[in-house]
Amino acid sequence: MLYAIISQDVEDSLERRLSVRPAHLARLQALQDSGRLVLAGPHPALDTTDPGPAGFTGSLVVAEFDSLDAARAWADTDPYVAAGVYAQVMVKPFKQVFP
Repeated sequence: MLYAIISQDVEDSLERRLSVRPAHLARLQALQDSGRLVLAGPHPALDTTDPGPAGFTGSLVVAEFDSLDAARAWADTDPYVAAGVYAQVMVKPFKQVFP
């Protein structure tokens, strides 16, 4: 089943994000390589794809996991969690309708 992992950043998270971004992206690449990733990306703090020093306010990942517990476990071990980038992470079942 698909799950949406919706994360909200702490204030001024950009430096922390950048410090562990390669490890975060490697985990997403592993999901992509296994055919389980639907989409992933950050929420820019400004209405632009490159918010510069304003950074990001959170992230969204939609991917396939065996269960809600498995999706939560994956989200809990994200390098952004360990680095204190995220203030909150919500994991919810997701039903894709389009495309």
